[in-house]
Amino acid sequence: MSLFDLLLLALAGFAAGGMNALAGGGTFFSFPALLAAGLPPVTANATNAVALWPASLAGAWAARASLRPLGRYLLPLLLAGLAGGLLGGLLLLAGGDDVFRVLIPWLLLAATALFAASPWLGRWLAERRKNKASAHPPHTPLSLGAHIGVSIYGGYFGAGMGILQLAAFSIEGHPLARANALKNLISAVIYSIATLTFVIAGRVSWYELAILLTGATIGGYVGGALGEKLAPALLRCFVILVGSTMTLYYFWSTYFSA
Repeated sequence: MSLFDLLLLALAGFAAGGMNALAGGGTFFSFPALLAAGLPPVTANATNAVALWPASLAGAWAARASLRPLGRYLLPLLLAGLAGGLLGGLLLLAGGDDVFRVLIPWLLLAATALFAASPWLGRWLAERRKNKASAHPPHTPLSLGAHIGVSIYGGYFGAGMGILQLAAFSIEGHPLARANALKNLISAVIYSIATLTFVIAGRVSWYELAILLTGATIGGYVGGALGEKLAPALLRCFVILVGSTMTLYYFWSTYFSA
């Protein structure tokens, strides 16, 4: 690895950790940096997923008090996350680099659109919650199917998955705090099974992962410290700008460059 690639990954990890602590959207920094460092698309995505895994576990642990009263209600959701995350990871590995390379711009477009729409989506969901909230919204084939679909997306790519999960749980009638706790738990399940799948398949690049995690850890600390001083709207605009730029670049390089 060249010095430039090392610095690129360290800075991308720092930016990803900081942005996740401040406004979200860290994948828009870390995933393209792994591609730019020369990793094949599937390996870059797998390495990025493993980099997100510790944070997902920490988020689930922090939310345990909100989840404990749900008891057996969690079991179908855990199974949906496990099955969907495993299937998504296996689909990524089965499709290989050529298929994933073609899908990258579309996946980035979807993730950017979700991130950009999240404030409006949040207000819409808040209106729904005023008239629809229950202790244990019943599981239905449609709701579990939606959770499996989101989990497959999370195991396959993952950027924007948290927004989709939060929307699904809120639409079902969960209050915001519990919807966020459920999102953290199922994300941890998805990333755990996907990480295990990618490690067993040998598609994780450990050297690049170590650099990315080091930068992300420092960036997360700095982002947390600056959280009260920086304007969230400005940060969101910056993430959307980066996501849009990356989307346009990968559309051009995938479909239009010679």
